[in-house]
Amino acid sequence: MERISKQIHNEIMQAKRILLIPHQNPDGDAIGSVLALSHFLKNENIEHDIFCVTLIPEKFSNFPHFINISNDPTIWNKEHDLIIVLDSGDLKYAGIDVHLQNLTHEYKIINIDHHPTNAYYGHHNMVIPASSTTEIIYYFFKKNKINIDKKIALSILLGLVTDTENFTNPGTTMSSLTVASDLIRKGANFNLIKNLFLKNKTISALKLWGSVLSRLNKNEEFNVVYTFVTKDDLTQNDVSDTEVEGISNFLNNLNEGRASLVLKELDNNKVKGSFRTSKDDFDVSAIAKALGGGGHKKAAGFTVEGSIDSVLNRVWEVLRSVRK
Repeated sequence: MERISKQIHNEIMQAKRILLIPHQNPDGDAIGSVLALSHFLKNENIEHDIFCVTLIPEKFSNFPHFINISNDPTIWNKEHDLIIVLDSGDLKYAGIDVHLQNLTHEYKIINIDHHPTNAYYGHHNMVIPASSTTEIIYYFFKKNKINIDKKIALSILLGLVTDTENFTNPGTTMSSLTVASDLIRKGANFNLIKNLFLKNKTISALKLWGSVLSRLNKNEEFNVVYTFVTKDDLTQNDVSDTEVEGISNFLNNLNEGRASLVLKELDNNKVKGSFRTSKDDFDVSAIAKALGGGGHKKAAGFTVEGSIDSVLNRVWEVLRSVRK
């Protein structure tokens, strides 16, 4: 890691203008990664912008030291000579593959990610197995002797806490706990993150969860538990789609099934799938990758076109082919 870390640091310090990219529909790890790097760039007086293809979930607006993240595509008219993509297994997942095709000036891409299914699409790829992408950024800062101030520490801790589900899922390691301890020592407020992102359920959100959990079923052939969320569910309960977050992880508490799957109906005839497992002999990232997605062995996702029923059938077809 030390060699690639130094190379990336040199690219950053030599860049004229940088563009930071979290993946579309960003989670706490993607947002925390962007904020940590942005605060560092501000400290170094390096010109930069932040762009996300989709709107940022409203829940992040209350996060201290939050920085505006644009979804205005005209930002690509600026000539960024360095593009840093964070927490994205490929450029399509980041949502910027089309934008890059339209660029006429020279640029380099830095790819920082913790997903083992990463496509290594950057000129420099810092892809390392870790609890979160923010944990990798922590090591990047330490390797290059970059001061981790209170703002940066809080941003990194955001990714650690949310991606490990408050240090309860299989992504939690001795290293992630050590890093979290150091960040808290540097001034990161652990309870603030926990209250904002882990204890923020509303009555409407819990009613939504009730509807989704009432549809729980199990495919006996593959021993996979599954359920789904429709757009009507969100409308009827008057909640945003971010309220669905956590259901996939919650299903890991089941003692039935080899894995769990939550499908969420999106706009434009698309469906997002979230796989989870706690079993060592079941690799959900392989299933997700076969459907155009990716992730980790025990937590992965994908997005495909189709209805809930048609996507479910595609999942079973993939599982059937893998079994053969």
